[in-house]
Amino acid sequence: MAENDTDSKQIIIQKLYVKDASFESPNSPNVFKGAEWKPKTDLNLSSTHVPFEDDAHEVILTVTVEAKDEENVIFLVELKQAGLFQISGYNEEELEAIVGIFCPNTLFPYARESIANMITKGGFPEFILQPINFDALYNESKRRASGDQDTDEDTSPETTH
Repeated sequence: MAENDTDSKQIIIQKLYVKDASFESPNSPNVFKGAEWKPKTDLNLSSTHVPFEDDAHEVILTVTVEAKDEENVIFLVELKQAGLFQISGYNEEELEAIVGIFCPNTLFPYARESIANMITKGGFPEFILQPINFDALYNESKRRASGDQDTDEDTSPETTH
């Protein structure tokens, strides 16, 4: 019986797509002139999951990158990289982990490439997002959720990049 349970579990990537993308460089062309600037870059990640139909699930990874030189915005990129995943045979806890870890891991390389292309086409030097440990982010999120219910004190480190 255990073999049949394992055989009935499957994850199929049905479609990967950009759901929304925006690039802004509000201070162009002024950002390209003058002395060297040392931008501060902020990265924010989030993912959402929406059941679609049957065993299909849409997972959306939202990546926001903002570069500033002091208070001046150099560029701002927001990308919603999405995927439609057929996920069947898993219990609720396993499904939650799949849409929180496996799906974002699958979507991230596509998001990284799209963001790098937008920034380069915006006239800026090559930009490479470093790999993200979605397993650690998911586990931290779960720990915070259970901790918030047990106590009002939050001693966890900040996980937003």
